[in-house]
Amino acid sequence: MEFEGVVWRVLPQIKGTSARGEWVKQEVVFELPGEFNRKICVGFWGDKALDAASLKPGETIAVSANVESREYNGRWYTEVRAWRINRKPAAESQPSAAENLPPLDAFGAEEPASPASDVDDLPF
Repeated sequence: MEFEGVVWRVLPQIKGTSARGEWVKQEVVFELPGEFNRKICVGFWGDKALDAASLKPGETIAVSANVESREYNGRWYTEVRAWRINRKPAAESQPSAAENLPPLDAFGAEEPASPASDVDDLPF
């Protein structure tokens, strides 16, 4: 699977030890632009985890990943495991959804629209 998304959040790194030795996992949540913005959490393992830890929210990234589901005790779990990431130049980056929101006043409410937009053209 391949997709292009905007880094929404970089989660804390997870480290552990198994029978094969030490391991590290970095999870990153990407926002996929579209009519309905969706989010997808992608896991990066080993050396890729170190690369993923340097990602910043708002960066546009192309991700190649494998999607795998497995059963454990009668329940199914799905994991998206990335095997390649490519950063897009800043000029190609899309503005995040937060940048498209209307400005807020000091109390966190939307600022009123300009008087020109208050004109009602309805005949009744």
